[in-house]
Amino acid sequence: MSSTSLHDWLMSERPASRRQAALGRAYQGWRSFARNRLALVGLAIVGLLIAMAVLAPWIAPHPADVGELGQRLLPPSATHWLGTDDQGRDIWSRILHGSRITLFVVTLVAVMAAPIGLLVGTVAGYAGGWVDALLMRITDIFLAFPKLILALAFVAALGPGIENAVIAIAITSWPPYARIARAETLSIRQADYISAVRLLGASPSRIVLRHIVPLCLGSVIVRVTLDMAGIILTAAGLGFLGLGAQPPMPEWGAMIAAGRAYVLDQWWVAAAPGAAIFVVSLAFNLLGDGLRDALDPKSRH
Repeated sequence: MSSTSLHDWLMSERPASRRQAALGRAYQGWRSFARNRLALVGLAIVGLLIAMAVLAPWIAPHPADVGELGQRLLPPSATHWLGTDDQGRDIWSRILHGSRITLFVVTLVAVMAAPIGLLVGTVAGYAGGWVDALLMRITDIFLAFPKLILALAFVAALGPGIENAVIAIAITSWPPYARIARAETLSIRQADYISAVRLLGASPSRIVLRHIVPLCLGSVIVRVTLDMAGIILTAAGLGFLGLGAQPPMPEWGAMIAAGRAYVLDQWWVAAAPGAAIFVVSLAFNLLGDGLRDALDPKSRH
């Protein structure tokens, strides 16, 4: 099949099958996403982060947790691209290995928080009444506290460590997804196709899981992508305070905390992991903006 005929097949206004319709929607979404150059930059940086995380053990030029005291606080050079820290460890190698921790945190938080928020929001929006009021008041309680402060409280209760930090961040991250899913559900629960499914005898749980959740998924995915930067900053904040990843793990926030004593003279010790956090957070924001434009049906022509 030539490229022209494939394009016409994907863009057909009368698809012959569900597969053709799904591929056509995905193709239109990609075309909309690709028109945003900044979103492509964000996608490239996120792809580079994933590649770094996967290949870190093989591409890191030095061990991440072993240093030499004779190599302490060396400036950036051909041997140590980003210099060394107060333990003589190569900062570039530690950033590479730290990307694995960052990817681990954002992935687990997204996998844990998004389904919880999506389920709470869709059930509240579809059920209404006292169920809606109860679930939304619980959501409001979580939203009443700043995310970092609430995460600090949960980590203090659970104990320091990267696993407990992930749990704490996930517990504090689901309420915005619940709000978005509830708003989407309220706008579609009285739609004709939902009424038709109800008349066919579908149970409320089937309606929510099979028909409403898929319709809310796009908005939640966009919000998750936009929240990645906040998740990274929260994890870095917990690491900076010593409540996240514990030494000698090369977590970026903990690296900044270790380098703050040398920030005036050996600035690269704290600046390098800080720059990594900034670049990755910016990339997720750019990617989220592109996904929002691509998945928003109102923006399509």
